[in-house]
Amino acid sequence: MSAIFKREFKTFFTSPIGYFVLAVLFGFSGFYFFASNMYAGSADLSGVFGGLFTIVLLLVLPVLTMRLFSDEKRQKTDQALLTAPTSLTGIVVGKFLSALLMFAIGLSITIVYAVVIAVQVTPDWMVIIGNLLGLLLLGGMVISIGMLISSLTESQFIAALGTFVVSFALLMIDNLKYLFNASWLATIVDFLSINQRYNDFTIGVIHYDDILFFLSMQVLFLFLTVRVLDRKRWS
Repeated sequence: MSAIFKREFKTFFTSPIGYFVLAVLFGFSGFYFFASNMYAGSADLSGVFGGLFTIVLLLVLPVLTMRLFSDEKRQKTDQALLTAPTSLTGIVVGKFLSALLMFAIGLSITIVYAVVIAVQVTPDWMVIIGNLLGLLLLGGMVISIGMLISSLTESQFIAALGTFVVSFALLMIDNLKYLFNASWLATIVDFLSINQRYNDFTIGVIHYDDILFFLSMQVLFLFLTVRVLDRKRWS
């Protein structure tokens, strides 16, 4: 697994994808920090994290995950990967952790902003920690979804588009209970609602069941990715 992790993480910096992800995260977060904090004279970083939420889901993560498996298929290196002396679980987890670390590096700039604010006033650290944890958990879930989609196609464009569509659907799922007046549907939507679970993190309230939900979803989609690769190995 460590060999896959190192290989994939290095690949992010030998292709434009890693630089694009960092540029987008640093650029947009810098703009939001200037507009919401420096210009407005506010110590509340919620505007930065709120702005990154949409950018992360709809732009950064689809691009970050689009090549993880589809590029292997396009370059015809997938069979060599699948027959390598590494378990399929190790391959999937190694790729997942490399993408998650890349994402975490992009988010780390917000810690710099928090330190800048802390020089002047004491920020609400629980809100900052909650937002960072929420974005990492949400990002991990979307990365696992993107990996599954990437394992199903050799087109990076289709992989990115599919991840974008799923991410957009996650944002819109709350509207289902308003469109259809059914109590059982509302119960399901409330359980699956990303917005509701994520919102608690944004105000510094961390519930263990929300953490468990995001981690469970990551495990589920990583498991499905392993099953897809296992089927391809024997096909």
